[in-house]
Amino acid sequence: CPAGGGIPVRRVAVVTGSRADYGYLHPVLTAIKDHPQLDLQLLVTGMHLSPQYGSSVQDIEADGFRPAARVYSLLAGDSEEAVSQSVGLGVMGFAQALQRLGPDILVIFGDRFESFAAAAAAVPFRIPIAHIGGGENTVATTIDVTYRAAMTKMSHLHFVSIEPYRRKLLAMGEEDWRIHVVGSPTLDYIHRTPLLSREALSERLGLDLSLPTAVVTYHPVTMEDPEGLGRQVDQLLAALDRFPDLQWVMTYPNADTRNGDIVERLQAYARRNPRARLFKNLGSTVYLSLLSHAALMIGNSSSGIIEAPSFRLPVVNIGDRQVDRLRAGNVIDVGYSTDDIVRGIYRALDPAFRAGLADLVNPYGDGRTGERIAEILAGVPLDRRLLVKEMAAPYREQEAG
Repeated sequence: CPAGGGIPVRRVAVVTGSRADYGYLHPVLTAIKDHPQLDLQLLVTGMHLSPQYGSSVQDIEADGFRPAARVYSLLAGDSEEAVSQSVGLGVMGFAQALQRLGPDILVIFGDRFESFAAAAAAVPFRIPIAHIGGGENTVATTIDVTYRAAMTKMSHLHFVSIEPYRRKLLAMGEEDWRIHVVGSPTLDYIHRTPLLSREALSERLGLDLSLPTAVVTYHPVTMEDPEGLGRQVDQLLAALDRFPDLQWVMTYPNADTRNGDIVERLQAYARRNPRARLFKNLGSTVYLSLLSHAALMIGNSSSGIIEAPSFRLPVVNIGDRQVDRLRAGNVIDVGYSTDDIVRGIYRALDPAFRAGLADLVNPYGDGRTGERIAEILAGVPLDRRLLVKEMAAPYREQEAG
């Protein structure tokens, strides 16, 4: 249907599969929904549709977004076979949704296997793919990094958060005109969302946040020895026990291989420790409000790299999951051992360290990413030049040599 002035409206399908990527995508979804030349088609899948992870599709609907399709693909198991089968189910489900909806362009985010499945389904339909978050890490410590690289090569437009990531995509052979440096969309949400007061958040979480509180978020490092994951979590929990004056707000891990090893240990810890609470799904507003009031964050989530700098929040980043990502001065990198983690927590709690973050500027954007992405989606020519990818000149010359 035409927009004002007879300009055709473009159907833009956007995939979200978890509470984490929905928090990132919310500003993009809002900008697309509000743009007069774009028609949002929201494809909901993965953890959003699973009671095991809190059925967060309800949060999406409460925010005023109506899913155009629900793609059920996530199997209950956390084995390698279950994850691979979930990818296959996702490809089939997205193929049916794309056939029915007929989008003009598909937007995928990050490095999750659900987004990879959507991209794989879109290729035979010759639907241009726009990828948000390319180039953010290139060392494959997790299978997600492999999926991110594959999605880069499958995509026709790239929305990267900062200049160094643009250069990484150029090194991968992507053409410069396809790459747009737009910032990280989650900063839009931080800039524009009224956060909960300490008192309101305390009531929501069932904890007295006048006491020092830490956020704990730990995900599987899927390319490492899966048998060692349980030991990693045991080391982390042993470190938490060294700080009896701290409270712990813990979140569920992503739906990755062997995530059950993490969940079981966190559940047991929360049952025996009155200072700990474990949540399947906090929701974006509660989660960001928590970062604004917390004393520190501990774990291996990208949230510590991208969102936490906006709150000048000290982050103890464990292990290699976030290797190769640009860090601000709030991040303290530590190893997996209990002693390493304890040393990191002591440093994060040092008043001098926190004071040193007073002038910290988040390097990941200025809060206008969603608008930039929507304008590019509305204006980019959907022609053969966009759809037919060529190797960048330096790569072609290297191949020829």
